[in-house]
Amino acid sequence: MNVKQHWTRTETTAVTGLLVSAAGIATLWAAGIEFPVYPPPGIILLGTGAVAFAAMRTRVRWAAALPIVLGAFIQAGFMIEGITSGTGFANLAGDAGLGAQIGQLVQQIGAVTAIVGGVLTLRARLARKTPQAV
Repeated sequence: MNVKQHWTRTETTAVTGLLVSAAGIATLWAAGIEFPVYPPPGIILLGTGAVAFAAMRTRVRWAAALPIVLGAFIQAGFMIEGITSGTGFANLAGDAGLGAQIGQLVQQIGAVTAIVGGVLTLRARLARKTPQAV
């Protein structure tokens, strides 16, 4: 059975957040920020996560958790890196130039958007699955 299922706003928000965060990492990379490996793993993780979410969103219950986990992973990495070396915070402040500042801001906005979209999608799915008390 091949039934076409329309995207909800929350699903669209979640996958858009993942892709925007990946675009932020690509912008950081293009601005000359050094990453430990080539290409930056965050781009691959977020891009693959967006594709996996899109493929599984109607088939797997926990698919809505994917944007939450990946967005939280990006945020945790930013905080850990920011506390240990301060580079991420410096990028946000514009110390590494306008390109790095924009890239860091886009990455963070995308990660938060993915988390919010994932939480709202998961909440809507749980509300539909939970039997109502009479």
